[in-house]
Amino acid sequence: MADPVLIKICGVKNEAILDAAVDAGADIVGFVHFPRSPRHLELDPIAELISMARGRVESCVLLVNPDNTLVAQVAALGPDWIQLHGPETPHRVEAIRDEAGIAIIKACPIGSAEDVAHVAAYAECADRILLDAKPPKGADRPGGLGDTFDWALLKALDPSLGFMLSGGLTPDTVAAAIKAVGPMGVDVSSGVEKTPGVKDAGLVRAFIEKARAASA
Repeated sequence: MADPVLIKICGVKNEAILDAAVDAGADIVGFVHFPRSPRHLELDPIAELISMARGRVESCVLLVNPDNTLVAQVAALGPDWIQLHGPETPHRVEAIRDEAGIAIIKACPIGSAEDVAHVAAYAECADRILLDAKPPKGADRPGGLGDTFDWALLKALDPSLGFMLSGGLTPDTVAAAIKAVGPMGVDVSSGVEKTPGVKDAGLVRAFIEKARAASA
């Protein structure tokens, strides 16, 4: 019997959506600290949400190429995970993990076989790998764009490398994604929103239900 798929709801901005995600059975909730994202929150509201999540669900703070000061500020909030969603090198990921003393999810953008080949470099320095669609050239942010990528590219990945799948997943597509790719977890942000940055509790519940049913 395979382990149940982990479910992460990213870009949570308020208590109502946090509660909806927890009540529906999410494993991880993510908070975005990146000013160019429609899901951006300052650190004070993130601290409050982490406190509300504690003991109910794991929490994750998403950062993009953070400096050491920001890493220390976020580590002080006590999330379960820090997600690195920028161009961080394996060496930098390892340094952030050592400095923060917090488990790291490293997002790797996938758009080609070459991108897949780079994933293995993060296997040792990150605690978990998240595969996301590579943003188009000129995009103003590295993820949360609602794009999918060609899952067939992942056939080249080392099968022993567990990963979470992201990139344009929705309640309508998550079951097919789980069956096609066999990820250890799935991550959704824009796919459960009414408008950019505004989550819908009904879509959050539907996503989690479909993901759970597919991995049962």
